[in-house]
Amino acid sequence: MSVKIRLMRIGKQHDPKYRIIVIDERKKRNSHYIEQIGFYDPMKNPAELTFDKEKLAEWTKKGAQLSEGLRKLI
Repeated sequence: MSVKIRLMRIGKQHDPKYRIIVIDERKKRNSHYIEQIGFYDPMKNPAELTFDKEKLAEWTKKGAQLSEGLRKLI
Protein backbone atom coordinates (compact mmCIF):
# COMPACT_ATOMS: atom_id res chain seq x y z
CA MET A 1 0.00 0.00 0.00
CA SER A 2 1.39 3.35 -1.07
CA VAL A 3 0.73 6.18 1.36
CA LYS A 4 0.72 9.93 0.68
CA ILE A 5 0.63 12.96 2.94
CA ARG A 6 -1.61 15.54 1.30
CA LEU A 7 -4.16 18.30 1.76
CA MET A 8 -7.88 17.61 2.21
CA ARG A 9 -10.14 20.58 1.52
CA ILE A 10 -12.79 21.48 4.08
CA GLY A 11 -14.68 24.70 4.79
CA LYS A 12 -17.25 26.74 2.95
CA GLN A 13 -17.25 28.00 -0.61
CA HIS A 14 -14.85 30.97 -0.93
CA ASP A 15 -13.42 30.15 2.53
CA PRO A 16 -11.09 27.18 2.03
CA LYS A 17 -9.40 25.38 4.88
CA TYR A 18 -7.32 22.25 4.62
CA ARG A 19 -6.44 19.27 6.80
CA ILE A 20 -3.03 17.69 6.38
CA ILE A 21 -3.75 13.98 6.23
CA VAL A 22 -2.09 10.61 5.69
CA ILE A 23 -4.06 8.60 3.11
CA ASP A 24 -3.73 5.70 0.67
CA GLU A 25 -2.79 7.32 -2.65
CA ARG A 26 -5.48 5.39 -4.56
CA LYS A 27 -8.31 7.00 -2.56
CA LYS A 28 -10.07 10.23 -3.48
CA ARG A 29 -9.15 13.54 -1.84
CA ASN A 30 -12.02 13.67 0.66
CA SER A 31 -12.43 9.98 1.44
CA HIS A 32 -11.57 8.18 4.69
CA TYR A 33 -7.99 8.87 5.80
CA ILE A 34 -5.55 7.07 8.10
CA GLU A 35 -4.52 10.00 10.30
CA GLN A 36 -4.76 13.79 10.47
CA ILE A 37 -1.44 15.41 11.30
CA GLY A 38 -2.08 19.11 10.74
CA PHE A 39 -4.15 22.05 9.52
CA TYR A 40 -3.73 24.85 6.95
CA ASP A 41 -5.79 28.05 6.67
CA PRO A 42 -4.70 30.18 3.68
CA MET A 43 -7.30 32.92 4.29
CA LYS A 44 -5.71 34.27 7.48
CA ASN A 45 -3.08 36.97 7.21
CA PRO A 46 -0.42 35.51 7.43
CA ALA A 47 -1.55 32.03 6.42
CA GLU A 48 -1.78 29.61 9.35
CA LEU A 49 0.04 26.28 8.96
CA THR A 50 0.20 23.92 11.95
CA PHE A 51 1.32 20.29 11.87
CA ASP A 52 2.88 17.70 14.15
CA LYS A 53 6.54 17.50 13.10
CA GLU A 54 7.08 14.21 14.94
CA LYS A 55 4.19 12.48 13.15
CA LEU A 56 5.34 13.89 9.80
CA ALA A 57 8.85 12.53 10.38
CA GLU A 58 7.43 9.18 11.52
CA TRP A 59 5.29 8.77 8.40
CA THR A 60 8.08 9.82 6.02
CA LYS A 61 10.38 7.23 7.65
CA LYS A 62 7.70 4.63 6.96
CA GLY A 63 7.79 5.62 3.27
CA ALA A 64 4.93 8.11 2.92
CA GLN A 65 5.39 10.63 0.10
CA LEU A 66 4.48 14.32 0.37
CA SER A 67 2.11 15.70 -2.28
CA GLU A 68 3.38 18.46 -4.54
CA GLY A 69 1.18 21.15 -2.93
CA LEU A 70 2.16 20.20 0.59
CA ARG A 71 5.86 20.07 -0.35
CA LYS A 72 5.61 23.70 -1.50
CA LEU A 73 4.00 24.77 1.80
CA ILE A 74 6.54 23.04 4.02
